Amino acid sequence: MINQSSDMKILLGSLLAMVSVAWGMGVSATGGSSGGSLPWVIRQEAHYISGLLSLALMSLAMYLSTRPVWLETPLGGMDRVYRTHKWAGILGVSFAVVHWLVEEVVGDILKAMVGREGRIPKEKFTGFLEVMRDLAKDMGEWTFYFVLAMLVITLWKRFPYKPWRVLHQAMPVLYLMLALHAAMLAPTDYWTQPVGILIALFGAAGIYGALYSLAGCIGRSRRASGTVAAIEQPAPDVLTVSCQLDNNWRGHRPGQFAFITFDDKEGAHPFTIASADRGDRSISFQIKVLGDYTRTLSKRLEVGHAVKVEGPYGRFDMARQDSSARQIWIAGGIGVTPFLAWLDSLQQAPNQVSADLHYCTRDRTNDPFVARIEAGCATLPGIRLHIYGAQQGETLSAADVAAAQNGSRRSEIWFCGPQGLAEKLKHELGCIGQGRFSFHQEAFEMR
Repeated sequence: MINQSSDMKILLGSLLAMVSVAWGMGVSATGGSSGGSLPWVIRQEAHYISGLLSLALMSLAMYLSTRPVWLETPLGGMDRVYRTHKWAGILGVSFAVVHWLVEEVVGDILKAMVGREGRIPKEKFTGFLEVMRDLAKDMGEWTFYFVLAMLVITLWKRFPYKPWRVLHQAMPVLYLMLALHAAMLAPTDYWTQPVGILIALFGAAGIYGALYSLAGCIGRSRRASGTVAAIEQPAPDVLTVSCQLDNNWRGHRPGQFAFITFDDKEGAHPFTIASADRGDRSISFQIKVLGDYTRTLSKRLEVGHAVKVEGPYGRFDMARQDSSARQIWIAGGIGVTPFLAWLDSLQQAPNQVSADLHYCTRDRTNDPFVARIEAGCATLPGIRLHIYGAQQGETLSAADVAAAQNGSRRSEIWFCGPQGLAEKLKHELGCIGQGRFSFHQEAFEMR
């Protein structure tokens, strides 16, 4: 069986459980919404709990957008922090949909079925507070429609990245509108209960994230400037960019990634660092053509071009390997990049690691990385290289991976490549492994 990281599920599940328990304590303490018939009471409490869950998840997503480095260790890297950010946002909008449906659709159904009698009496407010509550209600509705549209285009992968990024920059403002909506429309008695404390805590975390983002502070302390030192194009769809950075660069561990800005209008894009840290503040990236931005990059870059690099981030790090376990490294396509940095760093200590490196490529004959990998492994006696070319009829199977165990009781698999290949191997190895394999994979998807 393969041991997969469940930190994200634990975090999200714990948050949902915490909010649900606090809401339940409030219902138990006050008897729930009073003054109405049972159908209307159930509808009202469903409205409250869905709103609370949406607020908690959206607050978490907003806080995680600040790239909190302290969460890299518990969550397994900044790539997983962003994956958690993504799913917190998706779930938050999903609960917002439920919140809206309960308010609008279920309300209309109950009016038709049981009539208006038995509806929960509304709390009465006057003056400025009444005006603010009306405004907060309108803001909540406007925010709902916008974030629902954002969810649709986020899941629609064909929607161009650049306009999505521009629209996504509005999220901090929308969150502040959501926070006002929640604070103003929460029942008054919530503020004397645990659920009120949670609303305040989640709201504070989310507001911090929103203001931090609006102030342009995200990643500022980990940002370095520099210039493009060299450009190569080893293949039509691959660009090698080497950069020389200033004294703000704090160095990196092999396997980490950074956010690179070549053009302020385009914004930052994440790329894995493909070179070892030699203490001279020089780094290189292997950039594969995957979209409109990377397709035109070779025409827009030249030596001396100014760059901004933010990082490093990530936990795809040899230092985290279990020395008592057999090491199996699997790279697919451009997923070879972190392993290039690993091989580069091992040149200083060639006998330090023993591992099997499996590299899957479309065409091993014309692949620009094959020669570099072979040269890197040639001086490392502990690394056994296996290359699979799809056009040559060679494919990596779970049996190939299991054979690399070579009698070892436990193995660590470090994988970077297409998600389809990862799922295939994890499924097959789960049938073979019987607890012998642990699987480490970068969740390198920022949208």
